[in-house]
Amino acid sequence: MIDSKTVWRFAKLLELVGLAIVLAGVLMSIDLGLKEEGLKSMGVEFQGLGIGGGVFLIGYLLERWANRT
Repeated sequence: MIDSKTVWRFAKLLELVGLAIVLAGVLMSIDLGLKEEGLKSMGVEFQGLGIGGGVFLIGYLLERWANRT
């Protein structure tokens, strides 16, 4: 069985990756917005927030689970 410290570290890594995905989506959205591609910009930002938020949420839930054991 995997110990809780390893799960906690993996959860923190997932949270970091999730935040990086959100940041990348926002930065890409800003770049597209400056190029006058407003609708495409909103789509990229929405995808970044959805995927990054999902990865962060999985990491957060794993972290909470690791702290219980």
